[in-house]
Amino acid sequence: MHYQRIRDLREDVDLTQRKLAEMLGMHRTTYARYESGEREVPLSFAITLAKFYNVSLDYLAGLTNNRKVE
Repeated sequence: MHYQRIRDLREDVDLTQRKLAEMLGMHRTTYARYESGEREVPLSFAITLAKFYNVSLDYLAGLTNNRKVE
């Protein structure tokens, strides 16, 4: 998982870690650890983020610079 992309996407939509975690039904500390790379992002959560931001999993993983879902 490309952790900087997760942070950049969140900041692009002007959300705090607290607000996003609240929207996704999780603790802020858990989300913060995903964003910092301290914890591995589970596939199910990566899918949730990809749907939330309307980006591909490949983009989240840093495999492509193309944000679009194909």
